[in-house]
Amino acid sequence: MLIDSHCHLEYEGLVEDQQGVLERARAAGIAGFLNISTRQNEWERVVATAARENDVWASVGIHPHEADAHADLGAEALRNATAHPRVIAIGETGLDYYYDKSDREVQKALFRMHIGISRETGLPLIIHTRDADDDTAEILADEMEKGAFPALIHCFTASAEFGRKVLDLGLSISISGIVTFKNAKELQEIAAQIPQDRLLVETDSPFLAPVPHRGRPCEPAFVRNTAEFLAALRGEDLDTLAEYTTRNFQNLFSKASFPKAAA
Repeated sequence: MLIDSHCHLEYEGLVEDQQGVLERARAAGIAGFLNISTRQNEWERVVATAARENDVWASVGIHPHEADAHADLGAEALRNATAHPRVIAIGETGLDYYYDKSDREVQKALFRMHIGISRETGLPLIIHTRDADDDTAEILADEMEKGAFPALIHCFTASAEFGRKVLDLGLSISISGIVTFKNAKELQEIAAQIPQDRLLVETDSPFLAPVPHRGRPCEPAFVRNTAEFLAALRGEDLDTLAEYTTRNFQNLFSKASFPKAAA
């Protein structure tokens, strides 16, 4: 079985046919879905979907694009939201200097606040980083010195140097459909070398549909296409990659309770 470790089931492109989206993914062998939030007003919907579907889990967090709008969120609100039994992760959070939709200092402050709640609760942190490798790595290293916390770099597209830094810090890395793109040669080289016990797969749906679905809204079912490509890239068969990426998901997101049929 495969797990889509990062999807946005409440976003336009998926939410209009959410049940159909999940059914198509299940038919493709996808046994679990981590439904990611990016702003506070999504938390209730993300958790409700996870409460309704026993193979869907939820995250709570603030995306760096939304940092300015949540500058006064406060740690208590995030801490309280993590208490729900279907919330298994914190995020996505991090830094995005490509679009700079929020003040960089506000992004950094919220990122550190999320890290603190991850450390306190033991829930893994889901990290978004774009054009911010140096600051992301610096904050992660600084915060690790204060006390370890579990974390995942989602939709990895950074440099090999950044990859080595986060692996050295004990983080895991998730690969999206970008790895299937023709112009993703550097990412393909990096993805081929990620240790088996640190690798996860995702769609980031409804974004970043992998080959052969380019130009369409991405769906969680398409994580199979990414996994097939990645397995070939690494010289492995799909069953092997599915087995260890699912085990990695279970180990990292240890609060997740799998349905008996999928265990």
